Amino acid sequence: NINMFTGLIETITKVTDFSQTSKGAVIEVEYPFYSEVKIGDSISINGVCLTVIKINGNILSFEISRETLLKANFSNIKKGDIVNMERAMAANSRFDGHIVSGHIDGIAAIKNIKKDGFSYRCEFEAEKEITRYIIKKGSVTINGISLTVVDIFDTIFSVEVIPHTLNNTNLSKLNIGDKVNVETDIMARYVEKFLSLDKNNSKISMELLKDNGYL
Repeated sequence: NINMFTGLIETITKVTDFSQTSKGAVIEVEYPFYSEVKIGDSISINGVCLTVIKINGNILSFEISRETLLKANFSNIKKGDIVNMERAMAANSRFDGHIVSGHIDGIAAIKNIKKDGFSYRCEFEAEKEITRYIIKKGSVTINGISLTVVDIFDTIFSVEVIPHTLNNTNLSKLNIGDKVNVETDIMARYVEKFLSLDKNNSKISMELLKDNGYL
């Protein structure tokens, strides 16, 4: 099954345990909607799609692969940390936010957070391999949060965060230099894939992409 998220955080909650092994890691979190969850369900934790493997009261357990540990910021997670959570969309759900797969591209470091009118301007730095898919006014997912890109220059990009989002996600718990998980807009990656096909043999064009809803 293909899981999809919206980037609209359902709840923030506390990590009750985190343990690493040679095979990966296990993370346990408190979850207020535990009665609505079953083993095998997909839930995004800080933007990473994970599968529920155990339910003990209001505590959910998830396994994290070694590959995910290398790519995500879970190596910095510890007991007591606050994480963002969102259940995978149901087929009949109303869609807001933007299309989020839960497969992150890597991490970024917080460079600056400053007041900007009623909102906050947050700047991040990431590797060029990530920022190449980030465009001004496009969408980006930070720790599972759907945000709009304000500006980008080389490896630095900024987003505008309204007080509601700041207060209801773990962005309010982070400091300069902290690492966050980043998922770029999936459409940008699809467009690059189509356009990178052999131009001499491919019938892919900007017009075709537009007709099929990619632009």
